[in-house]
Amino acid sequence: MSNIDIIAFYLPQYHPTPHNNEWWGEGFTEWTNVAKAKALYPGHYQPKIPADLGFYDLRLPLVRIKQAELAREAGISGFCYYHYWFGGGNEELELPFDEVVKSGSPDFPFCLCWANESWSKKFWNKDGVATKQSKMLIEQQYLGEEDDIKHFYRLLPAFRDKRYMKIDGKLIFMIYKPLLFVNVTDTIKLWNELAKKEGLDGFFFIGYTINITEEYHKIKKLGFDAVTSCRLNRNSIKGFGWFFRKLISVVFHTPRRMSYSKAIKRFVGMEEKESDVFPTLIPNWDHTPRSGINGDLLTNSTPNLFEKHVDMVLDVVKSKPCNRRIVFLKSWNEWGEGNYMEPDLKFGKGYIWALSKMKNKYNI
Repeated sequence: MSNIDIIAFYLPQYHPTPHNNEWWGEGFTEWTNVAKAKALYPGHYQPKIPADLGFYDLRLPLVRIKQAELAREAGISGFCYYHYWFGGGNEELELPFDEVVKSGSPDFPFCLCWANESWSKKFWNKDGVATKQSKMLIEQQYLGEEDDIKHFYRLLPAFRDKRYMKIDGKLIFMIYKPLLFVNVTDTIKLWNELAKKEGLDGFFFIGYTINITEEYHKIKKLGFDAVTSCRLNRNSIKGFGWFFRKLISVVFHTPRRMSYSKAIKRFVGMEEKESDVFPTLIPNWDHTPRSGINGDLLTNSTPNLFEKHVDMVLDVVKSKPCNRRIVFLKSWNEWGEGNYMEPDLKFGKGYIWALSKMKNKYNI
């Protein structure tokens, strides 16, 4: 059986930036939220403390090298770095990926996901419910052809890199909010033209969605080659006493909880069997370090349960054409969302070993 490729989303945060200093305080990184997290109900696993890599700084090359080593151990084929381009040359969190490209290290495959959404600061009422008020920090803009060209050439050194991942010889490029992207069809056409002009074979565009049932055909009609399905959303797992849990969360000021063992049964559906739909692995989820009682979380995730989840997902993918046996993993290092594969003090390398075990099972 041909190999199944697992590509892990990678958050290029964990280093101070001028805007984060301005918006959240001097020296702020995602570790600020992670370290101050507290248990919000009996048995709540918080704070989640990193083990092998510690509270790392992504400005350090050795950290990035160790991450790649751990990812290889897990059977991950490459990282999909989140990329932030807000228009007009305005970027955020670009330093770690720029260093990866410039230095040539680590020697580990990669691709990009344009996280095309505005950043804002939310406000909450005394009951922990989000209000309609928010403060815009930086707005996602689509400025037309000239900006699209500028964006393409900004990333051209990465596109030329031998480590950049491809499907059918084309560069993988994901767009996080495809249906919010104004004139995305024009951008897809333009970037393919620019790629060929620069001696590249074009792009394999992937649209990301948390609502594959409703959005699959809409995304494909825009010109995307494939869709990544991530069913980590409230609607897909509402059935498990959702109203009762929501009521409890408001009355007792606790976050909304969902059982991981039940949720994983709904993370794969009929759409994921299509050759141009790439399913998503989800090892864990706990948004409370960022949003406190206003967050959502999956309870009682363990490496053993994750192993079962991986088994279900890879079983769906194994029968697809060899160049479509692709799975995304959310995520490698989203510690502020309790969504990570890196070792922590409770489970060590448990999730890494679980993924490796299942990957080896299907790569016979």
